[in-house]
Amino acid sequence: MKKKTYLLVDGYNIIYAWKELAEISVRSLDEARDRLIHILSNYQGVKKYEIIIVFDAYKVSGGKGSVEKHGNVTVVFTKEAETADNYIEKTTGILKRNYDVFVATSDHLEQVIIMSKGAVRLPASQLLLDVKGINKEIKERIDYGRPVKDNLLMDNLDEKTRAIFEKMRRG
Repeated sequence: MKKKTYLLVDGYNIIYAWKELAEISVRSLDEARDRLIHILSNYQGVKKYEIIIVFDAYKVSGGKGSVEKHGNVTVVFTKEAETADNYIEKTTGILKRNYDVFVATSDHLEQVIIMSKGAVRLPASQLLLDVKGINKEIKERIDYGRPVKDNLLMDNLDEKTRAIFEKMRRG
């Protein structure tokens, strides 16, 4: 049986590393977070990783932290005095015992620490390339399944099946 794979994402690090999200964050950090969650939810639908997006809330006075499910991804807001890095390091150590673990961050020190715990680093730039590749794959799947103008059966079949039907038609 294949091991489950986890992807831990340093949320704010990714937001500020991706141009689109950084631009959105200037007007609304909430909107940038929501957009990242949406993007990674689509990514999860194809990759089938367990995705945990971690956001710092360590400066929030009295913050107790939270763990919420948003569709098919888990979103964590750390508690007061806990950074996303601390949470990711601790969680990596726990998960790595039984699962494959990737950590998405461009924080060099954090990459070194998580690699020492046995996780695989995934820089923000590489995650963006992966996401773009997945989005292209999703678009191609949708485009392939889209009926053509006249919606004729023959127009929606692959070449091999079309040839079989044509042979049957001709007797």
